[in-house]
Amino acid sequence: QVQLVESGGGLVQPGGSLRLSCSASGSFLRINDMGWYRQTPGKERELVAGISSGGSTNYADSVKGRFTISRDNARITVYLQMSSLKPEDTAVYYCKAEVVGGVAGVFWGRGTKGTVSS
Repeated sequence: QVQLVESGGGLVQPGGSLRLSCSASGSFLRINDMGWYRQTPGKERELVAGISSGGSTNYADSVKGRFTISRDNARITVYLQMSSLKPEDTAVYYCKAEVVGGVAGVFWGRGTKGTVSS
């Protein structure tokens, strides 16, 4: 089995910053693409940012210039640095990983809540 554990969510004022982390553990050969998604009540989960094993990144238009995704392959951890936060960034943020070898497939974390409010 593969476990993804997110951390770093919380309450922040508009214009503030949060840094999310997601660490992977379990029996697998390697992780290819990793990404952060978010979901609000009544809406579908949407991609926020993705990063390949080689470091190529992609972002949702709504977060470009404000969010930065990165990963530490040695620690099997992906990060999401969120800056200039807006109330509309309030959501549950989920980590996703595409795993190869061992128990292969797509895995999700349980999510971490980020709330942007004054």
